Amino acid sequence: MTTNVLISLNSPYSFWQLSGRHAEHLRSAFPGVRFRLAEEHDVPVEIRAADVYLGWAFNTEWLKAPARLRWTATPSAGVDHWPVAALDAAGITLTRGYGYHGQPMTEHAIGLLLGFSRGLFESSRLQARSVWWKDDLAASFFDLYGQTLTIVGCGSVGIRLAEVAQALGMHVIGVRREPPPPEPGGIEWVPAHCAHEALARSRAIVNLLPATDGTRGFFDETTFKACGPGAVFINLGRASTVDHDALLDALDHGRLAGAALDVQPHKPPELDDPLRHHPQIVLTPKSAVFSHAYMDRAVAFFHDNLRLFLANQPLNGAVTPTNGGPRDH
Repeated sequence: MTTNVLISLNSPYSFWQLSGRHAEHLRSAFPGVRFRLAEEHDVPVEIRAADVYLGWAFNTEWLKAPARLRWTATPSAGVDHWPVAALDAAGITLTRGYGYHGQPMTEHAIGLLLGFSRGLFESSRLQARSVWWKDDLAASFFDLYGQTLTIVGCGSVGIRLAEVAQALGMHVIGVRREPPPPEPGGIEWVPAHCAHEALARSRAIVNLLPATDGTRGFFDETTFKACGPGAVFINLGRASTVDHDALLDALDHGRLAGAALDVQPHKPPELDDPLRHHPQIVLTPKSAVFSHAYMDRAVAFFHDNLRLFLANQPLNGAVTPTNGGPRDH
């Protein structure tokens, strides 16, 4: 029987869309597979004949109709917006993408780190209202070289970031539930229950935690108090992992020197949201994974998994209700 693959990867941004070139690549690579491209509003009907679904999101209501569906896939690294438990109960495999988010997220994190350390954000604030702000920067800049960066939730993205940070001369601590064996000259691994000890030694902290029940509010008042004096905090993970009132308090009381948030509790934040107006906070609009190569890599990942699926082999990035959170790949 022919395998039917339904793809709905629609986005206002071209680099997150499945192009005709990508579709042709898949059809050429799998001539025996029938590929159907659908707009989001057509998915509830089209999915009834699908064995495989590739998309950005999945509605639990769609499970009422399909009898053939065996595998759902998303290019996203996070699946907190997917009905993981319902798919698992229905015997449908869910896979997430990984391995290709590290490049843009690393560039984003390093850009933010340099923005703080070299005074770029402060210069941007002062250039229109200060005659000359050299003294301000002289009092606030810091070197990245020789400083410690702690990456909380250090999976594949964190490992890529660590490589670049080490090239800048930083010492990197990786916090992970189950740290791998240490390697000479590599990341200093720390288990999650020792995170506060790592944060106390850090000048910079990057949060890559996913959204799970166990990570909700991980960065709270106690955690921010554990951070090294004058540390900068960058969140490229999920907004739910941060108590934002505690973050504002840490900034106001000088426990943190600055914060950059690619994710916020509300999308978009209200115009009067304190996060928008705090002088030590930089917001980016969930743009850390912007990359013109994103879909090329996502399709290559799906291509490899589809080959495994057709051969009845285990799939890469498989998610279950118990392992869907951490990005440990």
